[in-house]
Amino acid sequence: MKKIYSIILGLPLILTLSGCYDLGRVPADQMNASQFYQNEEQTKEAMMAVYSNMQNDHAFGMHFAMDGLGGISMGYGVYAYQNFQTGRYDVNNNWILNKWTYLYEGVARANNVLQNVDKANMSDDLKKQYKAEAKFMRALYYFTLMDFFGEVPIYDETLVITDSYSDMKKPRNSMDEVRKFILDDLTEASNGLPEKWGKSDMGRATKYAAVALMGKVYLYAKNYTKASENFKKVIDSKLYALYDDYAGLFKPGGDESSEMIFAVQNMGGVGTDHGMPMAFYMGSRETFGSCWNNVMVSPYFVDSYEYKTGEPFDMEKLFPGITKDNKVKIATFRATLKDGKVVKYPAAKDKLLEMYKQRDPRMMATVILPYTRYAGWYANAPEDCEFIIATGINSGNGYIRPNQNYETYLWRKFVPEGNMGGAINNRQHTPINFPLIRYADVLLMQAECLNELGQQDEAVKLINEVRNRPSVKMPGINSGPDYLKATTKEEVFKRIRHERAVEFAGEGLSFSDMKRWKTLEELDGRKESDITGKYRYTRSVKSRDYLWPIPGPEREKNSALTQNPDW
Repeated sequence: MKKIYSIILGLPLILTLSGCYDLGRVPADQMNASQFYQNEEQTKEAMMAVYSNMQNDHAFGMHFAMDGLGGISMGYGVYAYQNFQTGRYDVNNNWILNKWTYLYEGVARANNVLQNVDKANMSDDLKKQYKAEAKFMRALYYFTLMDFFGEVPIYDETLVITDSYSDMKKPRNSMDEVRKFILDDLTEASNGLPEKWGKSDMGRATKYAAVALMGKVYLYAKNYTKASENFKKVIDSKLYALYDDYAGLFKPGGDESSEMIFAVQNMGGVGTDHGMPMAFYMGSRETFGSCWNNVMVSPYFVDSYEYKTGEPFDMEKLFPGITKDNKVKIATFRATLKDGKVVKYPAAKDKLLEMYKQRDPRMMATVILPYTRYAGWYANAPEDCEFIIATGINSGNGYIRPNQNYETYLWRKFVPEGNMGGAINNRQHTPINFPLIRYADVLLMQAECLNELGQQDEAVKLINEVRNRPSVKMPGINSGPDYLKATTKEEVFKRIRHERAVEFAGEGLSFSDMKRWKTLEELDGRKESDITGKYRYTRSVKSRDYLWPIPGPEREKNSALTQNPDW
């Protein structure tokens, strides 16, 4: 599958870089940039260092936790961004500083390739390809910087670092300037990148990854015509398709399917544990390595999954009083233990299990639901676990034990089963690729554009294409009952919002979606609780939260940096 290597390079802005990615290269000795870039092999290693920065927690490594800021997930501690959910963060927050730092580190690595690639002894065609690859990655890092911080300073490959660092003390460029810079990079990238790579180079940027990202940049700028033109190019290329098995998309095999347009390449295993920490922060104590489940699934979101018929779900209809009375919630969900074993299941267990089966199949593929099973790993051995809701759960009795005694829904998506046949060796490194752009995203972004351009019928066709995935088979919009009707722009937009939430849960897109739709305030004041009703915290969202503050330490070093509104 994937082979990973580590490399250390001296680069401008960064004294040392430790990178890893999908190339099967041997470790390079420590050397500075003037000694490096002698040939294609070294250039390839430097390019892989640009990619490997994505795995850092503060670049894209914790991107799944961003769904906490979009209302899909909830959780505890800094790794769930709980302080961001409750509005308890400021300009000196370390996570904000690290987000800024490591996204700019990715920019610096890309700039280093662009500064030095012409030195390498290789063909002009290869040099063009590496420049295109570096510009794609630089565009991705800048797009993410702009999404979180708005106006940011542009540093390109012409930057020369002086002893005083005076050339780095630049003011923020306008959004239009940053956007143009990104689009220029992506235009060059799309012209210089191959349409696809061989298996040994899987995961590297391609022509249509650049085109798709260009469409996304235009979409975020509300230039729906330009965005649609780019998404259409991706669709018309016929290189991508929806993967039949939705659950399998987030397991080895499916994570390398033709649905994945661009993904962070992750790997585990002895000596090759380089991946994102999905297991650690999404998995429970019964996940390999005994994990923390900081990031869990909000009951509000789980209740948004439709029935298989497309009818909206209403918990109150099934269990009268459950939305208002915690006693009803406890009676519905909680089992009774004695000596660590279940002696009494809730009377509603069978009704719950039947209800799960009648819902959108993506729910069971995404979420571990009470009284369903999970293939766990405990005491260095496989363990078939049941997720029960009870107090006093002990690991090793065949039950899932959530960390911190939370009684809420857990993630199934991205969480390893067993020890993945030996592929996982470290709970901090999950060997499942993490999508940043997949084909379903392109289809739904194109639907959004067409809806904004007054083409509601065409938009609905694309929504239905996603809903009609063989393993999902949800009924099409406008295919019968009134609850499936969507003909106006507002009705179709509501459908797009729903579809993006249930399709991309756990992929970290909801926060950015809600920011560009200006709907974040809908979450303000929402009380997050366990499914048994135990209160956890109240969300706070203000207008300032659409952009994170420019980090205080950065402004202390660079007085030319202005601050975002209300910070």
